[in-house]
Amino acid sequence: MQEPPIDALAQKIGSKYALCVVAAKRARQLLEQAQNYELPNKEKALSVAAREIYEGRLEATND
Repeated sequence: MQEPPIDALAQKIGSKYALCVVAAKRARQLLEQAQNYELPNKEKALSVAAREIYEGRLEATND
């Protein structure tokens, strides 16, 4: 089973489509910053972004 669940993430953001955009943008930021440090436990950037959304550290905005 995936952690965190996609449906729970989509509820936090508002829709699955917005979730994809927010997670992709954050993952891209993490990859750009990864040149300076390694991601925790060698996790993938998208997994880190999903966890940040699930923990409430990221929110969707209408930019």
